[in-house]
Amino acid sequence: MRTAILGPAQRAEALARMAERELDILVVGAGVVGAGTALDAATRGLSTGLVEARDWASGTSSRSSKLIHGGLRYLEMLDFALVREALKERGLLLERLAPHLVKPVPFLYPLQHKGWERWYAGSGVALYDAMSVSSGHGRGLPVHRHLSHKRALQVAPCLKKGALVGALQYYDAQMDDARYVATMVRTAAAYGAQVANRARVVGFLREGERVVGVRVEDVEGGDDYEIRAQQIVNATGVWTDDTQALIGERGQFHVRASKGIHLVVPKDRIHSTSGLILRTEKSVLFVIPWGRHWIVGTTDTDWDLDKAHPAASSADIDYLLEHVNEVLATPLTRDDVEGVYAGLRPLLAGESDATSKLSREHTVAHPVPGLVVVAGGKYTTYRVMAKDAVDEAVHGLDQRVAECVTEDVPLVGAEGYRALWNARARIAARTGLHVARIEHLLNRYGSLTEELLELVVADPSLGEPLAHADDYLRAEAVYACTHEGARHLDDVLTRRTRISIETFDRGTRSAREVAELIAPALGWDSDQIEKEIAHYQKRVEAERESQRQPDDLTADAARLGAPDIVPL
Repeated sequence: MRTAILGPAQRAEALARMAERELDILVVGAGVVGAGTALDAATRGLSTGLVEARDWASGTSSRSSKLIHGGLRYLEMLDFALVREALKERGLLLERLAPHLVKPVPFLYPLQHKGWERWYAGSGVALYDAMSVSSGHGRGLPVHRHLSHKRALQVAPCLKKGALVGALQYYDAQMDDARYVATMVRTAAAYGAQVANRARVVGFLREGERVVGVRVEDVEGGDDYEIRAQQIVNATGVWTDDTQALIGERGQFHVRASKGIHLVVPKDRIHSTSGLILRTEKSVLFVIPWGRHWIVGTTDTDWDLDKAHPAASSADIDYLLEHVNEVLATPLTRDDVEGVYAGLRPLLAGESDATSKLSREHTVAHPVPGLVVVAGGKYTTYRVMAKDAVDEAVHGLDQRVAECVTEDVPLVGAEGYRALWNARARIAARTGLHVARIEHLLNRYGSLTEELLELVVADPSLGEPLAHADDYLRAEAVYACTHEGARHLDDVLTRRTRISIETFDRGTRSAREVAELIAPALGWDSDQIEKEIAHYQKRVEAERESQRQPDDLTADAARLGAPDIVPL
């Protein structure tokens, strides 16, 4: 299989090709579900297009808790089918589909009551492990274990001695959500899908009651395209209702947005060799290992303001700090917070009692001929959602279509990853890079690491780390634009890397170096470089200002102080 390159030339070519002839399926929205749907359709042999108004995963799919998990708390709700499905998907991702991107992560669950709680929680975690193994894809993770009070504090010395009487430790998995989606888009393109970001759907084409295509605005160049397809799949997440409104059709369900925020703090602020899962009065709180950092989250509040840039308020930040500090011996303060990000969960709200309970379930509908809508669900089960969406769309195609095969289609970078991991010391010796750098690259790009190393061979300066974000090599910024579809400085600092949440300066000190690195690949002149830097700095300041505001309304107003993108 060839490796798809998603540079500026390939984007322009993809838009032109999509407008040339009718596609079998066009997917609108390139979050995890939209990207998964495009991959599913392309691997069934269907001519497939994918358009995204902003950047890959720029909405919900880059702002999650970054977990691939079965949903342990759904066992308590007796939702066994959802947990079983998610655990199977977790195993597939770990073992077969994306071992370079999805990694095991341990969690410690502190027990606060003697006797009954260990039995109650232990039974739930034991069932979780048993369901994982029974799925046929769960043998790669260690099983849970019971810890005494003393042993739990050895694993997590950060905890107050009085905050627990013992603990359980179990395993789930995690990934970089935005990187996962970008990799999936490249995989879909490698199987023949035409893909374009910064391509906004502004209207639908109809023949009578049938939807036959879309009008797309090239946000970068200003051109308009008419793209026709036998079936359109609306996979726009929290924008589902907005997209449906473009055709003037009332859906069978609505999607409401629930805001979740996360804090990022340095690794040395919380002394633990395991992640933590804590109960709050409303939900659960995760403390998740993230490289040289921890992610603390999340909240769960209704949001009906700007969907593109949900804002974290001062009250949100205080909520997380207050609850995590209930168990930490050394409390976190505002000064410990490197980054803050907010995302919106797409939750289904039905028109009747029968559909009002859907919540984290997903659903697929065919509201008018030619249009399929997929919404709800959770990141871990994106592949199932994509399969269901394409299965529904196939009913409207005048051809025999193969069954879903994505259970056996690894993402690009997966094939050969384990062999290269075993050879990482030899690769380090060959390239002159430290073995830790090679490990970093392999766990972000898998076997595609060789493409980055070719950039370093051509220009050895790209093998140096970024001056103010030294977890990342300069080559990674360039590669983001030449191979992964990044179009703007914000795309690189926020999604291709996570510099915007992993440094106290939120990426402002890296902005100029990165902008000058990527300028040749994107054809920028000096004026455009300055525009990109200024835009990024305004975005960061608007986010900082929003996080000083007392509530959602004032935080949203402050965040809207920065424009969305920089026109070329």
